[in-house]
Amino acid sequence: MIALGADHGGFQLKNAIKKHLESKGIACKDFGTNSKESVDYPNFALAVAKSVKSGECSEGILCCGTGIGISIAANKVPGIRAAVVGDVYSAKMTKEHNNSNILCLGERVIGEGLALMIVDTWLEANYAGAHHQKRLDLLAEIENTKWC
Repeated sequence: MIALGADHGGFQLKNAIKKHLESKGIACKDFGTNSKESVDYPNFALAVAKSVKSGECSEGILCCGTGIGISIAANKVPGIRAAVVGDVYSAKMTKEHNNSNILCLGERVIGEGLALMIVDTWLEANYAGAHHQKRLDLLAEIENTKWC
C-alpha cells in the first residue's frame, strides 16, 4: 500500500496521483490534506513517514508546492529517505541507488503529466543494492549519532 500526503500546495497533485494509482489497481492510504485550506506540511509528512517506517505502507508519496519543505520534514524520521524529484531519470536513480522510500513532488513546479510519469518510474524501479548499501549504512550511522 502506498501512503499519500500533501499540504494545501500539493493537494490537487496528490488527488491526481491517488486517482492514477487507483486506476492501476494500486492500493493507497490518503493521510490528507483534503482541501486547499492552509495547513502545516510537517503534520502530513510525519503521518506518511511513520506509516512507511512502521511497515503499514510500503512506500509514500508526498506533495507540497515545491516538494522541498515536505521532504525536509519527512527526512527527520530515522529510516526515511525522502527525495524531491522533478524528472524521470532522478526518479529511477533515487530508488536504484538511494533506496528512497518516499517520493516528494512539487505541484507548483511540475505538471500533472510529468508527475505521473515520475510516480510510475519510481514505483517500477528497484533498489540495486551492492555497493550502494554501504552508503545507506553510513546514512543510518549519521541518524543514530547523538549530536547534543
